[in-house]
Amino acid sequence: MKLIVDANVLFAALIKEGSTAELLISDRLQLFAPEFLLTEFAKYKDLILRKTHRNEEEFNLFLELLKDQIFIIPKKEIIPFIDEADKISPDPKDSIYLACAIALKSNIWSNDKKLKQGQAKITVYSTEELLKRTDLIKS
Repeated sequence: MKLIVDANVLFAALIKEGSTAELLISDRLQLFAPEFLLTEFAKYKDLILRKTHRNEEEFNLFLELLKDQIFIIPKKEIIPFIDEADKISPDPKDSIYLACAIALKSNIWSNDKKLKQGQAKITVYSTEELLKRTDLIKS
C-alpha cells in the first residue's frame, strides 16, 4: 500500500515504541513524504528529545531508519499540485501532504482528525485503521 506519511505519525513512533514503529518498517507499506519532513524533524531535534525522553543516539538511529524507509518527494514534483490541495485542505499546514498525495495518486497516513474529516478527495488512514487491515499484517 502506498501512503504519504504525516509528521504526527513519526512523532508517535518516537514517543512510544510499538505498533506505529512496526508499521513504519513494514514491507507491506510504501511510504512517501514531502522533502521538508525529515528536515523539519531534524530541525526540532532538541524539542523532540525533550518530549520523548530519548537520547541523541536513539534519535539519530530513528532518523536513519526513516531515511531508509521513506521515499522523499522533491518539492518541484509537488508544487504543480499545491493550488488544488489548497482548495481542499482544512488546514494550510496540511496542503503539502495533500499535494503530495494528489501528485502520487496516493492516500495519507495521519492521525489528524481534521485532515481526515475536513476533505473528501484523499483517503486518510489513521494508525489504528491501518492496524486493522489484515492485508498489512505479516503472515
